[in-house]
Amino acid sequence: MYDVLEYLASGMSEGEILNDFPDLTQDDIRACLSFAADRERKLVAFGA
Repeated sequence: MYDVLEYLASGMSEGEILNDFPDLTQDDIRACLSFAADRERKLVAFGA
């Protein structure tokens, strides 16, 4: 999951990631983003 986030942060598009990693789907990428957003929301909410 963190690899996918790092690829996106480095400027790779979803299409490039999907081409490089054919086992992944768009839903997998969105799940990574959703997880990261939820984690960030919780960190902010708890003042960490």
